[in-house]
Amino acid sequence: MSPSSTHRGLPAAKPTIRDVADRAGVSKSLVSLVLQGSGNVSEARRRAVLAAMDELEYRPNKLARGLSMPRTGTVGVLLNDLRNPWFIELLEGLSASLHAAGVSPVLADSYTDHRIGRPSVEALLEQRIDGLVVVGTTTESAAIRTASAVVPVVLAGTLDPELPGVDVVVNDDAAGARKATEHLIALGHRRIAHLQGPDEIGRLRRAGYEQAMRAAGLEPHTVAGGMSEESGYSAARTLLAASAPPTAIFAFNDIACIGVLSAAADAGVTVPGDISLVGYDNTYLARIRHISLTSVDNGNLAVGVQAGRYILERLGNPDLPGRKHLVSSELQVRGSSGGAPDAGGA
Repeated sequence: MSPSSTHRGLPAAKPTIRDVADRAGVSKSLVSLVLQGSGNVSEARRRAVLAAMDELEYRPNKLARGLSMPRTGTVGVLLNDLRNPWFIELLEGLSASLHAAGVSPVLADSYTDHRIGRPSVEALLEQRIDGLVVVGTTTESAAIRTASAVVPVVLAGTLDPELPGVDVVVNDDAAGARKATEHLIALGHRRIAHLQGPDEIGRLRRAGYEQAMRAAGLEPHTVAGGMSEESGYSAARTLLAASAPPTAIFAFNDIACIGVLSAAADAGVTVPGDISLVGYDNTYLARIRHISLTSVDNGNLAVGVQAGRYILERLGNPDLPGRKHLVSSELQVRGSSGGAPDAGGA
């Protein structure tokens, strides 16, 4: 019987921390350590506690706990990789919202922390942050799940991990990908490849691309393109070496598209004469005149501002139901996209 089932017409009592401890076969104090994000818990016991919480649908009362603990006036901001310029405008919007409320952001970079063997989320929790904003795709889903039981959490520019009571602010990725693909189709391209990125955002952009292709009677061609310049370069090298290479490539993000630009140069393929390129995120790299990359502007500043508003609201009421806010996208056309190199695009 689930915790929400009834017995003789009465609702079942909500599970307690003792119920979680009994289910996981651990002490109440160890469950408390997991909820606090302590590093003094073995991975096996942490997983057992998290599994018990999921099975029992246990949700701690963060509002009551928040009222009993002093505020630090800080919000943790977890980034996947500070080297990606996609974060700049989003951070600008997020910081503006936080600073206006007298709250200071504390940044953590998953990429750097992983290289030095430090768990990013635990490091932030140890600084007694009042809340956590996760920016972009990350590999720390389990740690974020643990953090969501301790402090309010907002996801910005990512849909992973999916958790109850967590707000999400994202670009309308499927619509943005459709706009990028329809732009290339309107230019006469028929062989359009897509470099897919990771996780749910990658799936949504692929879905938008495939929808536009099929609506035009064209066959989609998707390959794994990753998020980095290196992965985009590698994927493009393979595509350009094919017997019938694409005349256009739509990449998951601007960074991967820069890798495609380098691969084209190495292969003696001109842009946009032989191949057209479209990126995503409209970072400052896309706006550099020498690069002049057509890219989807995903409203990063607006995403950051709204994420800041959501986390501030959750600091006042952590037990609000989870919300999702979509920010619209616009295609910024520049010099990397042009007409198909042959009249039929074949």
